[in-house]
Amino acid sequence: MSVHNQTQRVTVPQLMACKGSQKIAALTAYIAPIARLLDESLDLILIGDSTAMVGYALPDTLSISVATMTGHAAAVVRATEHACVIVDMPFGSYQQSPAQAFANAASMVAGSGVAGVKLEGGVALSDTTRFLVDRGIPVLAHVGLMPQYMNVMGGFKAQGMDESAAQRILQDAQAQEAAGAFGVVLEGISEPLARRITEALKIPTIGIGASPQCDGQILVTEDILGLSGDRIPKFAYRFGDAGQVIREAAQQYAKAVREGTFPTLDQCFGVHPKK
Repeated sequence: MSVHNQTQRVTVPQLMACKGSQKIAALTAYIAPIARLLDESLDLILIGDSTAMVGYALPDTLSISVATMTGHAAAVVRATEHACVIVDMPFGSYQQSPAQAFANAASMVAGSGVAGVKLEGGVALSDTTRFLVDRGIPVLAHVGLMPQYMNVMGGFKAQGMDESAAQRILQDAQAQEAAGAFGVVLEGISEPLARRITEALKIPTIGIGASPQCDGQILVTEDILGLSGDRIPKFAYRFGDAGQVIREAAQQYAKAVREGTFPTLDQCFGVHPKK
């Protein structure tokens, strides 16, 4: 049965059961109004650490905090009732040790009500994933192009473009599966590699700049709505132009204010109707 038809919130086991039977539709959300609009259409909503760039105009994802991410995640959970909600663990909140990761992940889950966390890293972070899962925190893994590793990778560059690099990413994904991750995000990797990983794993793969053959897809919502400026990433597609709608509404409002046609008495209090 389709998880989209469920009357209750989608669970992690239901997402895992989508492997080979139903594509997982996922998007990011950072604030309640957007999350509320997305909820009925999606299986998974991610509060990505892209909040730093999209919501705060920061140059990268590295400087956002656990407290900030928890606050955004709580808002998204409160605004939704259908989609499974997962939150990114920020840079520096889980890399030091499994114990550090558990303390921060537990704080984020308890403080927001999300169903689980996402962390970036493959073989090197597999012990951390296992530590979290064994203690009741579902983990969505993320391999390939990992924005938190941008300084090591030399920027946002496609990964796995030769066989040795592809083999390392495959091993990263397999290590995360073996550690108990319920799924893995494949970002910015070669299409043949994404297909290969999807076929090799028993857990769902969710692609972003990967392959149509992945078990699901995720994008940054602002990219599909025309709210990210003129530049659209190669892997994204603009499905609507909410930016133009907002721009035109703001222009009409400003014009009405300046011309004195807004507000009218209909928008005022204490106005007595004429007899």
